[in-house]
Amino acid sequence: MSYKTEARVRRSRATRAKIAKLRAVRLTVHRSNTHIYAQVIDASGSKVLASASTAEKDVRSNVKYGGNVKAAAEIGRRIAEKAKQLGIEQVAFDRSGYKFHGRVKALAEAAREAGLKF
Repeated sequence: MSYKTEARVRRSRATRAKIAKLRAVRLTVHRSNTHIYAQVIDASGSKVLASASTAEKDVRSNVKYGGNVKAAAEIGRRIAEKAKQLGIEQVAFDRSGYKFHGRVKALAEAAREAGLKF
């Protein structure tokens, strides 16, 4: 693992420990150069309740490239819709050690606009 990846994982541990202590449903984000992924994970941290990513076939038909802010906003809207269908209104945002900037910020803001609270 590179230094940069190790630092990100180290930062994410503190967030995950806090969320585990709160016993909250969490919205977690992972990004790669070409895609962005979002998952809603239950309070125990053992079960994925909903997921959305730019790698999904129906998303790829709408979004030309998965590694930009526009694609991240689309995933934010989709994950919020899926969570609301399950009756989840309140989540804890787990940005996985990434800065709240760019694609991560776009995903979070789109999820908030779609009715998810965090």
